[in-house]
Amino acid sequence: MLMFILRRIGTMLLTMLALTFIVFYLVTLPGNLEKLAKTEGEMRMTDAEVQAWLDKEGFNRPFLVQYGEWIGNTVRGDMGWSRVFRKPVSEVIGERLGYTGILMFWVMAVMVPGALIIGVLAGMKEGSTLDRTLTVGSVASTSAPEYVTGIVFTVIFASALGWFKGIASTRSITFENFTLPVMTMAIYGMGYIARMTRASMAEVMTSQYIRTARLKGLSFRSVVLKHALRNALIAPFTVIMLQFPWLLTGVVVVETMFNYKGFGFALVEAAGNNDINLLLAISWVAVIVVLLTQLISDIGYAYLNPRIRVS
Repeated sequence: MLMFILRRIGTMLLTMLALTFIVFYLVTLPGNLEKLAKTEGEMRMTDAEVQAWLDKEGFNRPFLVQYGEWIGNTVRGDMGWSRVFRKPVSEVIGERLGYTGILMFWVMAVMVPGALIIGVLAGMKEGSTLDRTLTVGSVASTSAPEYVTGIVFTVIFASALGWFKGIASTRSITFENFTLPVMTMAIYGMGYIARMTRASMAEVMTSQYIRTARLKGLSFRSVVLKHALRNALIAPFTVIMLQFPWLLTGVVVVETMFNYKGFGFALVEAAGNNDINLLLAISWVAVIVVLLTQLISDIGYAYLNPRIRVS
């Protein structure tokens, strides 16, 4: 297991370098740098003045030198200065990740238990009316993207019924204005986990050891809770862990729609204002989150499933 983890960490580092290299190259293309120079200076700057500004800021140095310097500074915790927020990028990332962390926590707290319950109930009675109903609901929840679900929820619950309000500030979060963003993301992701859990539960319920337990006279509830449930949750574990990278991309739409100034909202502001340092830092954090969740998923899957042997 130790060698497996070390190999996975080595692969993660190489992947992280490759992805950040690509992002750094795309962000520092000449067109972006020219736009940045004119944004920071004057839109009527001549080509000579643009080049002078780029020389002053160090953007005309060799690409590999710039990339190596950025990697070194980022590893040391120096992510540069945000041109949009006018403060260190590390402070912006820390603050916005905290807000998004709160949102992700409540989304997972609603999404995972609800999806597991739906999947287990459907898988226990494969082919029944309950199974078909829950399966159709799961498919329907994933058919509409977040921006459609968010608009529908806003029209119904905020505009028509007046039950919920918009988020005026991340410092004034209440149940009344925080429910719609959580519902929008939780319902969309719930269908994937529910369908995976249903398929896994249905397969386990037809296993030989489940038939043997039933023939021994064990109650249906005991068979499900003590024998089937644990094995049925092995496959959905991977899907649940992969929801964290999805949430980081999903919050871009949801946070912008509901004016929730978190990690996704910061990405939109950085891209719209060509804040290169903030864009690079957000990409760095996103890559780390994705790779870490995949590592945890692999380790957890190998730990939960005794049939897996790491060679």
